Amino acid sequence: MTAKKLKKTESKKSPAASQLPNENHFVISESPHPQAAWFAIHTYSGHERKVAMALIQRVETMNLKDQIFEILIPTQNKIKIIKSQKQTIAEKIFPGYMLVKMILNDDSWLCVRTTQGVTGFVGAGRKPTPLPAQEVETIIKFMAQEAPKYKASFSTGEAVKIIDGPFTDFLGTVDHIDEEKGKVRVLVSIFGRETPVELDFLQVSKI
Repeated sequence: MTAKKLKKTESKKSPAASQLPNENHFVISESPHPQAAWFAIHTYSGHERKVAMALIQRVETMNLKDQIFEILIPTQNKIKIIKSQKQTIAEKIFPGYMLVKMILNDDSWLCVRTTQGVTGFVGAGRKPTPLPAQEVETIIKFMAQEAPKYKASFSTGEAVKIIDGPFTDFLGTVDHIDEEKGKVRVLVSIFGRETPVELDFLQVSKI
Protein backbone atom coordinates (compact mmCIF):
# COMPACT_ATOMS: atom_id res chain seq x y z
CA MET A 1 0.00 0.00 0.00
CA THR A 2 1.46 3.35 -0.97
CA ALA A 3 1.59 6.47 1.16
CA LYS A 4 -0.76 8.20 -1.30
CA LYS A 5 -3.40 5.56 -0.77
CA LEU A 6 -2.89 5.66 2.96
CA LYS A 7 -3.75 9.35 3.04
CA LYS A 8 -7.14 8.65 1.53
CA THR A 9 -8.04 5.88 3.97
CA GLU A 10 -10.06 6.52 7.08
CA SER A 11 -10.46 4.36 10.16
CA LYS A 12 -13.88 2.79 10.59
CA LYS A 13 -13.33 1.98 14.26
CA SER A 14 -14.11 5.39 15.73
CA PRO A 15 -16.90 7.82 14.77
CA ALA A 16 -14.65 10.74 15.70
CA ALA A 17 -11.71 9.36 13.74
CA SER A 18 -13.79 9.29 10.56
CA GLN A 19 -13.86 13.10 10.67
CA LEU A 20 -10.09 13.47 10.79
CA PRO A 21 -8.26 15.48 8.14
CA ASN A 22 -6.80 12.77 5.89
CA GLU A 23 -3.47 14.44 5.24
CA ASN A 24 -2.54 14.06 8.91
CA HIS A 25 -4.08 10.65 9.63
CA PHE A 26 -2.48 7.51 8.24
CA VAL A 27 -4.26 4.17 8.57
CA ILE A 28 -1.92 1.24 8.03
CA SER A 29 -4.45 -1.44 9.04
CA GLU A 30 -8.20 -1.08 9.53
CA SER A 31 -8.40 -4.10 11.85
CA PRO A 32 -6.39 -3.19 14.95
CA HIS A 33 -6.02 -5.75 17.74
CA PRO A 34 -8.11 -5.17 20.92
CA GLN A 35 -4.84 -4.80 22.83
CA ALA A 36 -3.69 -1.90 20.66
CA ALA A 37 -3.29 1.47 22.36
CA TRP A 38 -2.25 4.98 21.39
CA PHE A 39 1.23 6.18 22.32
CA ALA A 40 2.72 9.65 22.05
CA ILE A 41 5.98 9.77 20.11
CA HIS A 42 8.44 12.64 20.28
CA THR A 43 9.97 13.70 16.96
CA TYR A 44 12.06 16.50 15.57
CA SER A 45 9.78 19.55 15.50
CA GLY A 46 8.75 20.48 11.98
CA HIS A 47 9.49 16.98 10.65
CA GLU A 48 6.42 15.16 11.97
CA ARG A 49 5.00 14.29 8.56
CA LYS A 50 8.38 13.17 7.21
CA VAL A 51 8.83 10.94 10.27
CA ALA A 52 5.33 9.50 9.81
CA MET A 53 6.11 8.56 6.21
CA ALA A 54 9.41 6.99 7.26
CA LEU A 55 7.62 4.95 9.93
CA ILE A 56 5.04 3.71 7.41
CA GLN A 57 7.85 2.45 5.19
CA ARG A 58 9.52 0.69 8.13
CA VAL A 59 6.27 -0.97 9.16
CA GLU A 60 5.87 -2.34 5.64
CA THR A 61 9.51 -3.42 5.38
CA MET A 62 9.48 -5.15 8.77
CA ASN A 63 6.02 -6.66 8.09
CA LEU A 64 4.49 -5.22 11.25
CA LYS A 65 1.06 -4.22 9.92
CA ASP A 66 -0.49 -6.53 12.50
CA GLN A 67 1.21 -4.60 15.32
CA ILE A 68 1.33 -0.94 14.22
CA PHE A 69 -2.02 0.33 12.91
CA GLU A 70 -2.37 4.11 12.74
CA ILE A 71 -0.33 7.31 12.84
CA LEU A 72 -1.88 10.64 13.75
CA ILE A 73 -0.30 14.09 13.64
CA PRO A 74 -2.63 16.29 15.76
CA THR A 75 -3.47 19.43 13.80
CA GLN A 76 -6.30 21.95 13.52
CA ASN A 77 -7.31 23.96 10.49
CA LYS A 78 -6.76 27.70 10.78
CA ILE A 79 -7.02 30.59 8.37
CA LYS A 80 -3.79 32.52 7.94
CA ILE A 81 -3.46 35.77 6.08
CA ILE A 82 -0.62 35.41 3.57
CA LYS A 83 0.06 38.33 1.22
CA SER A 84 -3.39 39.77 1.96
CA GLN A 85 -5.13 36.49 1.07
CA LYS A 86 -6.83 33.93 3.28
CA GLN A 87 -5.27 30.48 3.21
CA THR A 88 -6.30 27.46 5.25
CA ILE A 89 -3.38 25.79 6.99
CA ALA A 90 -3.16 22.70 9.20
CA GLU A 91 -1.48 24.01 12.33
CA LYS A 92 0.12 21.42 14.60
CA ILE A 93 -1.49 21.28 18.03
CA PHE A 94 1.55 19.63 19.61
CA PRO A 95 4.66 20.48 17.56
CA GLY A 96 7.25 17.75 17.83
CA TYR A 97 4.76 14.98 18.64
CA MET A 98 2.68 12.40 16.81
CA LEU A 99 0.44 9.59 18.01
CA VAL A 100 0.87 5.95 17.03
CA LYS A 101 -1.73 3.22 17.61
CA MET A 102 0.08 -0.06 18.18
CA ILE A 103 0.57 -3.19 20.24
CA LEU A 104 3.64 -2.50 22.32
CA ASN A 105 6.22 -5.28 22.20
CA ASP A 106 9.93 -5.56 21.46
CA ASP A 107 9.48 -5.60 17.68
CA SER A 108 7.03 -2.70 17.43
CA TRP A 109 9.01 -0.65 19.96
CA LEU A 110 12.22 -1.18 17.98
CA CYS A 111 10.48 -0.28 14.70
CA VAL A 112 9.19 3.04 16.03
CA ARG A 113 12.16 3.94 18.21
CA THR A 114 14.74 3.43 15.46
CA THR A 115 12.80 5.32 12.78
CA GLN A 116 14.79 8.33 11.63
CA GLY A 117 13.52 11.50 13.30
CA VAL A 118 12.01 9.76 16.34
CA THR A 119 13.64 10.83 19.60
CA GLY A 120 11.62 8.64 21.93
CA PHE A 121 8.32 7.55 23.44
CA VAL A 122 6.49 9.66 26.00
CA GLY A 123 6.10 7.82 29.28
CA ALA A 124 7.00 7.48 32.91
CA GLY A 125 10.74 6.91 33.10
CA ARG A 126 11.93 4.71 30.25
CA LYS A 127 8.66 2.83 29.88
CA PRO A 128 6.22 4.06 27.19
CA THR A 129 2.85 4.92 28.71
CA PRO A 130 -0.35 4.40 26.68
CA LEU A 131 -2.58 7.45 26.33
CA PRO A 132 -6.04 7.27 27.96
CA ALA A 133 -8.72 6.57 25.34
CA GLN A 134 -10.73 9.61 26.46
CA GLU A 135 -7.70 11.86 25.97
CA VAL A 136 -7.22 10.61 22.40
CA GLU A 137 -10.91 11.10 21.60
CA THR A 138 -10.70 14.68 22.92
CA ILE A 139 -7.75 15.39 20.62
CA ILE A 140 -9.58 13.87 17.65
CA LYS A 141 -12.73 15.91 18.30
CA PHE A 142 -10.65 19.07 18.68
CA MET A 143 -9.01 18.36 15.31
CA ALA A 144 -12.40 17.81 13.67
CA GLN A 145 -13.97 21.12 14.75
CA GLU A 146 -15.59 22.57 11.68
CA ALA A 147 -15.06 26.29 12.17
CA PRO A 148 -11.45 27.16 11.37
CA LYS A 149 -9.77 29.75 13.55
CA TYR A 150 -7.70 32.63 12.29
CA LYS A 151 -3.98 32.67 12.89
CA ALA A 152 -2.43 36.11 13.26
CA SER A 153 0.81 36.81 11.43
CA PHE A 154 1.54 39.85 13.61
CA SER A 155 1.74 40.49 17.34
CA THR A 156 0.57 43.03 19.91
CA GLY A 157 2.67 46.20 19.86
CA GLU A 158 3.82 45.66 16.28
CA ALA A 159 3.71 48.52 13.78
CA VAL A 160 1.43 47.83 10.81
CA LYS A 161 0.01 49.53 7.74
CA ILE A 162 -3.69 49.64 6.90
CA ILE A 163 -4.17 48.54 3.29
CA ASP A 164 -7.96 48.57 2.93
CA GLY A 165 -10.91 50.66 4.08
CA PRO A 166 -11.29 54.34 4.97
CA PHE A 167 -7.94 54.37 6.81
CA THR A 168 -5.92 52.98 3.89
CA ASP A 169 -2.22 53.93 4.04
CA PHE A 170 -2.46 54.93 7.71
CA LEU A 171 0.23 53.51 9.98
CA GLY A 172 -0.67 52.18 13.41
CA THR A 173 0.22 49.88 16.26
CA VAL A 174 -1.48 46.57 17.00
CA ASP A 175 -3.34 46.92 20.31
CA HIS A 176 -5.40 43.71 20.42
CA ILE A 177 -5.81 40.56 18.33
CA ASP A 178 -8.97 38.42 18.17
CA GLU A 179 -7.99 35.20 16.40
CA GLU A 180 -11.48 33.72 16.86
CA LYS A 181 -13.07 36.45 14.72
CA GLY A 182 -10.08 37.35 12.57
CA LYS A 183 -10.13 40.90 13.87
CA VAL A 184 -7.38 43.22 15.00
CA ARG A 185 -7.58 46.52 16.88
CA VAL A 186 -5.06 49.06 15.67
CA LEU A 187 -4.18 52.35 17.35
CA VAL A 188 -4.11 55.01 14.65
CA SER A 189 -3.01 58.61 15.13
CA ILE A 190 -5.94 60.85 14.22
CA PHE A 191 -6.14 64.56 15.15
CA GLY A 192 -3.01 64.17 17.23
CA ARG A 193 -4.33 61.37 19.39
CA GLU A 194 -4.29 57.57 19.22
CA THR A 195 -7.68 56.20 18.21
CA PRO A 196 -8.51 52.45 18.25
CA VAL A 197 -9.79 51.11 14.94
CA GLU A 198 -11.11 47.55 14.54
CA LEU A 199 -10.12 45.91 11.28
CA ASP A 200 -10.20 42.56 9.56
CA PHE A 201 -6.88 40.70 9.29
CA LEU A 202 -7.08 41.25 5.52
CA GLN A 203 -7.06 45.01 5.98
CA VAL A 204 -3.68 45.11 7.72
CA SER A 205 -0.17 44.23 6.64
CA LYS A 206 3.25 44.23 8.21
CA ILE A 207 5.51 47.18 7.50
